[in-house]
Parts: sequence; C-alpha cells; structure tokens
Amino acid sequence: MIFKDYYKILGLETNQLTMEQIKTAYREQAKKYHPDVNIGDNISEERFKDISEAYRTLSNYTLKKKYDRKWISYVGNKRKRENEQEFRNNSIFNDFSKVFFGDIKQNISKENTIKTKIPQKGENIQTQINISLEEAYYGLNKKISLRAVDGKMKTFSIKIPAGIRNNEKIRLIGQGKIGENGGKNGDLFIAVNIENTKTHRLWGCDLYTDLYLSPNEAALGIKVGVNSIDESIPVCIPEGVQSGEKVRIAGKGYKDGKGGRGDLVAEIKILVPKKLTQEERELYERLNQVSKFEPRKIG
Repeated sequence: MIFKDYYKILGLETNQLTMEQIKTAYREQAKKYHPDVNIGDNISEERFKDISEAYRTLSNYTLKKKYDRKWISYVGNKRKRENEQEFRNNSIFNDFSKVFFGDIKQNISKENTIKTKIPQKGENIQTQINISLEEAYYGLNKKISLRAVDGKMKTFSIKIPAGIRNNEKIRLIGQGKIGENGGKNGDLFIAVNIENTKTHRLWGCDLYTDLYLSPNEAALGIKVGVNSIDESIPVCIPEGVQSGEKVRIAGKGYKDGKGGRGDLVAEIKILVPKKLTQEERELYERLNQVSKFEPRKIG
C-alpha cells in the first residue's frame, strides 16, 4: 500500500499542529485546487481529492492519532536521521576545512558579496477585490486603491473581463515589490471574489435562485417567470410540485468561458400567508373539510 503524507499534501512540515492550523492549511489548499477553479484539470481534481482525504483524517482526533504513528515511522524517523546525518557532515566538513584551509568565513563572505550583485526579481504581491455578480457577468473597468510598498496609496485601473470566474486572478506586470541589483519588479496578482446577490447564488457556471409559490400555485401548477441575470424566462411549474424541488433551465446561467452558459436552477419554496382575509379563511376551512390529503402519513 502506498503511504500518503497527508501533512505534505496540506503544505505542512510537521505533525505538531493544532486543529485550527490544520483547518487553515486545508482551506488554503482546497481553495487553490477546487474543481470549480480548475475546470477540466484532472491533476487538480485528483489533488483536491487527496486534500479532502487528508483533512478528513487529520481533523478527527482518533484518526489523526492512529495516522501519526504511521507518519512517524514513514516520514518523521527518516527526516530525523537525515537531519542528524547533515549535522555530522557539517561538523566533519568544518573540522576538515580548519585543518587544511584555515578559517573560510572570509571566503564565504566574498562569495555572498558576489551573489548579492546578481539581479534579482522583486517579490510578487497578492491581494483581492470584491465585485458583484452582475459586474462579473458583464465585465467592467475598475479603479482600485492599494497601499504600495513605500506606504503610499496608489491607484490602479484594471479591466475585469466579462464572465470572469470566481477567485480568478488578474496579473499586473511590474507592480509588485522592487527588484534588487537591477532586477525586474515583481507582479501584482489580484484575486476576484464574486459576491452573491439577494436573489442569485453562483456555483461554478450555474446560477441558483429561489422561486416562491403559494400553496394553491404549488397544488394547481402555474406558469411563472424565473429571473436570470439578464432576462426573465417563462417556466411551467407542474401541479403538485413540492417545496425543495429544483427546476433546471439549461443555458441560462453564468458564462462558462467557452462561449456558452451554465444552467439556471430555481429551488421551489412554498410560502403560507401569515394573515388571511375572511374569505381566504373560509376557503381554507372548506378545503380542510373536503381534502383527503394527509401529509403526515406520506411515506
């Protein structure tokens, strides 16, 4: 059986961690390799499965304790031996150098001085911005103000393409930290967070919305308009529809990046009036007398 290093999968180096540290590492890796962010990438999909498997084990105290015994055997002891060997090698090398070459600190210092003159690219900077679902769908030019490395506020103008995916990053070349010794500046990466609205929720390329019906509409069926981002689509709801059922309307969701669109999914929610008119009350009482429907005996 192949042993999987769950700590390494979550980007961790040791098993001496709190549950909160494990949860934080899981969230970072899951966000990076989630299938919705890497559509069509089979490698990322398999990596996401390993990440989920690792978290299920390490977030459970009993399973973690059992797994740690294997981890120490496969990884921990090996790493300990490697560290001890490296320490011995360094000690032997230092003694050997002093005997035959004297103190080599001065030579190392000269080598480091030479290395520091090599052009080095500046570090990349990452940040994120929030945009509405409509802005993401149609695209826009947006100005954002960020604090630069010198502490001053700087305004950037960025173009957000129509149909940008949630957590997709926009790259501004040369807007990161300043390079050293003539090296190029780093880049600025801006992750776009698409905010759901009161009426729509984004899941991959699909849009989810709630469709509210009265009890009589649900019982008798109705033709009603379901709102997407850019239009209202007429839909025939069959009689006897149940609360929680979903109506899927193909090709009316969010842009899929390939010239098409995902689906619009309307979830049925049946609402009962809080206050009744006298006539409505009489009709409900009459219905209660003649109806043979017994919901508590279903199933």
